[in-house]
Amino acid sequence: MVQKYQSPVRVYKYPFELVMAAYEKRFPTCPEIPVFLGSEILHESRSDDGAIHIIERSCKLNVDAPRLLKKIAGVEYVFFIQKNTVNWKERTLRIEAHNETFANRVVVLETCSYSVHPENEEWTCFEQSASLDIKSFFGFESTVEKIAMKQYTSNIKRGKEVIEHYLKELISQGITFIPRWTPPPVCGQKDEQTPAAGDTAAGTPLDSGEVISFPGTAPQFATDKLDADYIERYLGQLTPMQESCLIRLRQWLQETHKGKIPKDEHILRFLRARDFNIDKAREMLCQSLSWRKQYQVDYILQSWRPPALLDEYYTGGWHYQDKDGRPLYILRLGQMDTKGLVKALGEESLLRHVLSINEEGQKRCEENTNIFGRPITSWTCLVDLEGLNMRHLWRPGVKALLRIIEVVEDNYPETLGRLLIVRAPRVFPVLWTLVSPFINENTRQKFLIYSGNNYQGPGGLVDYVDKDVIPDFLGGDCMCTVPEGGLVPKSLYQTDDESESSDHIRLWTETIYHSANVLRGAPHEIVVEILEGESVITWDFDILKGDVVFSLFHSKRAPETSHKEATLPSTSAAGDNMQLIDKTWVLGVDYSRMESPLVCREGESIQGSHVTRWPGFYILQWKMHGPPPCAATSLPRVDDVLASLQVSSHKCKLIYYYEVLASKDFR
Repeated sequence: MVQKYQSPVRVYKYPFELVMAAYEKRFPTCPEIPVFLGSEILHESRSDDGAIHIIERSCKLNVDAPRLLKKIAGVEYVFFIQKNTVNWKERTLRIEAHNETFANRVVVLETCSYSVHPENEEWTCFEQSASLDIKSFFGFESTVEKIAMKQYTSNIKRGKEVIEHYLKELISQGITFIPRWTPPPVCGQKDEQTPAAGDTAAGTPLDSGEVISFPGTAPQFATDKLDADYIERYLGQLTPMQESCLIRLRQWLQETHKGKIPKDEHILRFLRARDFNIDKAREMLCQSLSWRKQYQVDYILQSWRPPALLDEYYTGGWHYQDKDGRPLYILRLGQMDTKGLVKALGEESLLRHVLSINEEGQKRCEENTNIFGRPITSWTCLVDLEGLNMRHLWRPGVKALLRIIEVVEDNYPETLGRLLIVRAPRVFPVLWTLVSPFINENTRQKFLIYSGNNYQGPGGLVDYVDKDVIPDFLGGDCMCTVPEGGLVPKSLYQTDDESESSDHIRLWTETIYHSANVLRGAPHEIVVEILEGESVITWDFDILKGDVVFSLFHSKRAPETSHKEATLPSTSAAGDNMQLIDKTWVLGVDYSRMESPLVCREGESIQGSHVTRWPGFYILQWKMHGPPPCAATSLPRVDDVLASLQVSSHKCKLIYYYEVLASKDFR
């Protein structure tokens, strides 16, 4: 595999001519670079007007490699051929180097360039790129690659330090200005070229030349290139190879991506999430960019307006920042009725709200970077688990949580700087066991968990959050505006078609909870095929309107799926009503009852499970509840008559969830 390197733009705040004078001091030897043992000029030439100066050298380098490897290779040193081309007219220097030693086994190519800064002609820019291709090396290809990359990257920033060292040396000697090149006058003709400001007619370059540039035109400097000072100021300390990965991925996006190019800090997050493997980061980032475009996530902060229900019952919000300047998000998960929110709003609204929180977090990171004058690319989340109980661990809710985690992990990597979990109850290990396998290892390492009151005092929150911003409900003095939550009234529960009605493109095509209408004479039925016994069918449903009877049946015959018409005048009211048990089937012959009928009243939540004994088809049925048949000699009760009149005037509504688990997974 070919290893590549691309540097950011490094800026010297000195004129090009002075930087060239400093560069020439590196030859023929340079004590400041111990690995560089010396050089010998092989060829030198100049153009007639003196504007182009080309020098070709053989450079001798020491290699910090194991003695055994040097002995096997049969060499103590390696030699490189370096061609330096300086164009004094265009004020550019280009360096091209390749290895002479082991050229048939290893190919090393390097290109460097010095040029005038596009916005300040008194400054000089430097760029560097290289590639390493080890074709074969006595079976030590991997070892040689690691040694070469380690030695190369360790000397990259050293190169800039050396130039700055010689610049200071020149200045200490009183050399602060070197005139620019001017064309020699032609005998008998007036010079047609007007010297640039600051040029001296007698000015000539230093004659010790060993500088680089292309003959002809100067290389184009793109104003959107990354320079080293910008990276350090806004993105943080990166190794040379990390800088290279960022620049190469950024360049690839600029060349191939047709949509909006993400910000540099966003690209860097994907590289960090994939340990700076540029191919894996590119794949992950492209999938995320496609997802953002498809669902218009870039506009979510402008388009998303949380329902009033979220404002009242979603117990999370932003709250100042931590000691490192990261935005601080507080989530009182133990006080949140996650079950009620899922049933009242649906996963789509909750996911969209979580995405808006992540988008807001990135925006706050940018603001804090400018406020505090240092790179802030992630936020801190403080989760209070006081009140967490088994209600939070019901399976549909955990499933919805895992789906949200998956979306966030795929599209907002490395945005969580630290997660502080306080007042973790005894039930927390159960939740952690369910959730932790779906969280990236890098993210899990950022979790700090405190049980009871361990978060108080040294080693607790005060180590990460200033005392004056610790929320009042955690014993601090700062008033926190995060809602206190509470149980969502069941009267606010909605069917999926009601909760998901929106102009937005659906982020999820499938919902965890499904809805159904139950009419007189038109029960709603679903079938579950069991291939092996000892499986477990689980269900969870809420009766939103009317009373229904729930039953579970088993049949060896596969029922035919069909929509049946209700006995009401308006058959369209049946909606998504589904019937599976044919009217010709006989109970006890064609199918049998597995669970006793359960009467479920309006507003009730029902959870249950059934361990299957035989393979076959299991049918879950909800039908409208009516009064029991009366004996011929008795009169109907008043309550039964009223109930009959009530249910006959409307349909019953319910939302339900079911799942089949292997018996070993049920616990």
